[in-house]
Amino acid sequence: MQHYKIIEIFTGAEARWQGQPLHSAVVQAVHDLKIAARCLVLRGIEGAYESGEIATGSLEVLSYNMPLRITIVAPAAEAEKIVALAKEMVQDGIVAMQEVQVVSHRTRGALTPKHTRVRDVMTPEPQKVSLATPLPEVARLLLSARFSGLPVVDAQNRPVGFISQGDLIYKAGMPMRLGLLAESDQDRLSAVLEALAGQQLKEVMAQPAVVIDQDQYLTGAVQLMLAKDVKRLPVTDDAGKLVGILSRLDVFDLIGRETPDWCAFQEQKIAVENLRFVADVMRRDTVTVLPEAPVEEVLRLIDCNEIQWVAVVDQEGHFQGLISDGDLLAAFVEPQPGIWDYFISKLPFTELGRSHRDLEQRLQSTTAGEIMKPDIITVREEAPLNEAIRLMRDRALKRLPVLDAQGKFRGLVSREALLRAGFAS
Repeated sequence: MQHYKIIEIFTGAEARWQGQPLHSAVVQAVHDLKIAARCLVLRGIEGAYESGEIATGSLEVLSYNMPLRITIVAPAAEAEKIVALAKEMVQDGIVAMQEVQVVSHRTRGALTPKHTRVRDVMTPEPQKVSLATPLPEVARLLLSARFSGLPVVDAQNRPVGFISQGDLIYKAGMPMRLGLLAESDQDRLSAVLEALAGQQLKEVMAQPAVVIDQDQYLTGAVQLMLAKDVKRLPVTDDAGKLVGILSRLDVFDLIGRETPDWCAFQEQKIAVENLRFVADVMRRDTVTVLPEAPVEEVLRLIDCNEIQWVAVVDQEGHFQGLISDGDLLAAFVEPQPGIWDYFISKLPFTELGRSHRDLEQRLQSTTAGEIMKPDIITVREEAPLNEAIRLMRDRALKRLPVLDAQGKFRGLVSREALLRAGFAS
């Protein structure tokens, strides 16, 4: 559900504001605010006023001041601006407001309503850390969260930086992704966190913080995300203080609710301009292995290409499943603890082989088909973008394998690719 409010103005046809009909002035004022609002003016057929005056179409002499109702539906964050204008402009009438839950707000030919602002979409009161927060505590917070980064604020609650999983890995020396670290036993986890304790947050975080003002349009925020290659933006107020955070998932949640049903449009043979398909934005330079490939080969591909997953296909290219670094860890951690040496220290395979001969033999004898996940959600290459967006939003996915009509693997579509396509200038 989306949080909206309805502002209603009950007035008459004779009401004026600065020489023009009040209803026309209100419509223009709402338009000039450039917010994601809709405005409707209705003229009644009969009415009575608190003065005792009666307006009716049945008597010509009493039909000059017919009742009018102006209805404005707008995001809750914008409602007070409209109310302030209405209170000033309505010299003869009643201004009312009530909350309403909007289940859908769609705009023809666009992914989101044009005037949607950051504050309409952001997550308010986000989790944050201060400059004094120890790195082990930062890592623990991220381990227990669905996100992989936190804004860093000063004593006045102003963003001064951002700390992400990537910062912990590439700057602080954390040996693996948070998702893998969460799967480790307590001794290994404690050892990793202890190694982080000797460093200060300000030496590791990304700075200065890339932020967005809450009054900026959502399209501008997405363009900033893409230009700066960040997954989330701290949101600030007029004083520069942190009031929220905007993530790619927040944008996906909105798009999933707002995007028109392009599939239904196609079925009805309705022409839609600028319709984009998954095939237009997916990556084709993806890494694949056969089901009979040894796991050793999978590990080499993940290591050499600095990726987190590999697709498994048969001889004809039909998609069979995916293998992630987490799948590798789960498959080997108990019987072969030597796999941890690889993930933690990134040993070359020759060194890994000398240290763990038994593990090396098992890596060569175990196949990709044995450890892959076969029940992977996929998307067809001819699917419209909003279908991929809905799947990612509903299943909290970061990427989707793309298949053709015969089930052959064609590539990968990511959140970033969808955002670039949906918000291209």
